[in-house]
Amino acid sequence: MNRICLCLPTNRACSATLTALHDEAAYAARRFGADVQLLILDSADHRTRAEHARVVAALRPASGVTVHHFDEDAQRAFLRRTIERAGLAEPERLLHLMLPPAVSYGACTNRGFLLAAALGCHSLHRRDSDSTYQLHAGQPVFPVHHELPWLGGPAAEATAAGLPTDLDPALLDRPVSLAGASFIGELSVDLGEIRHLDEGVYHDVVSLWAPGDWSEERKRHLVEESFTGAGTAPFTGDRATLTVVDPMRVDMCNIAFDRAIYERVPLPPATDTIGSDYFLLHLVHDAGLPGILHNRHIENFHTPERRTDTGFPAYQRRFVKFLLSMLYFHHVYDRMAAEGAGLLDERHRVRPDRIVDFLRESTGLDRTENVWRLDRVDTAYRKLGGRYATFADQLAAERERLWDEAESDMEDFAHLVEAWPALIEAART
Repeated sequence: MNRICLCLPTNRACSATLTALHDEAAYAARRFGADVQLLILDSADHRTRAEHARVVAALRPASGVTVHHFDEDAQRAFLRRTIERAGLAEPERLLHLMLPPAVSYGACTNRGFLLAAALGCHSLHRRDSDSTYQLHAGQPVFPVHHELPWLGGPAAEATAAGLPTDLDPALLDRPVSLAGASFIGELSVDLGEIRHLDEGVYHDVVSLWAPGDWSEERKRHLVEESFTGAGTAPFTGDRATLTVVDPMRVDMCNIAFDRAIYERVPLPPATDTIGSDYFLLHLVHDAGLPGILHNRHIENFHTPERRTDTGFPAYQRRFVKFLLSMLYFHHVYDRMAAEGAGLLDERHRVRPDRIVDFLRESTGLDRTENVWRLDRVDTAYRKLGGRYATFADQLAAERERLWDEAESDMEDFAHLVEAWPALIEAART
């Protein structure tokens, strides 16, 4: 039986999402005969966790579905045991990278990867707590419908079964390594207010995640596509294609990875950095590994805490750190794209050592481009005025720290990639 991990990391109230996720797990077990390990990684406050526990306890048992609800204490205990068993140097540093005190989109998913290995799962299917399933003909549109049939098997099996493809025939012997779709609804990054206040400022700010040497035309095209997902059109019928999946066409709220990917390379554990969990999408693409691109898009929405007096500056700081991280990630992505099939060994498995090399190279980059980025953000936010100008004052006081964090995040990522094989092996046992 195919054992899978359906994973939801959360730090917010999401009782309705938990019930809906359990319905997707039951669908996977019923439709595909999967053994579903439903994994809820709960970093919410005590009262919210208690409510989640009540919801989980009230779920109707479903054949083939096992529910695991872990608060941070349980996650920390598991990590300590795993790190100790791995016998690695700097155990406290690794624990900090796996369970930092600040928000980390990559670290919460990395904990899911390790627990999936411990549970003996063959794939991990990730969802988000600020999204929901579309409905079609009164029924929820579950992404797992396209994720389960081919993940982990040779791409040739999918084409032999009639799945449409645009894959180069030379890649058909490689394994299907991911399956994903995107989202409809609100922007994935909560910048709608900026766009409403000033389209020009929105363009200036969003274009800052492009490489500094891009033409204005390429930046304009990037801004038009950024954070929009699949638009707003609702689901009307299934489409799926076997392809090398473009990272811009899928979202981490709607993704599944084969274990051969996440058991070889983790996600960046950077804190307070939007987009730090998208690295594996680029790795799979640049290595030329096949994937399933489908249209069972999830519906995205924004929770109100991002716009509160405390939530607003915290969220904007995460966005700015994302912009600064791109100096380093663009370098790594360029190196991975140039390496191509060289990222894989003779068994079509990704090579962590090449990733470590590229990450360490990136930490020596000149910071001038990031100085320019922060200058541009400062100008743009002061033009908007109000709380954006107040946030610009905060950025001005943190400039050196932000530049240092963006660089040290890459050093931490390289360290975690080196430790990852031992952590996975320890988790399995």
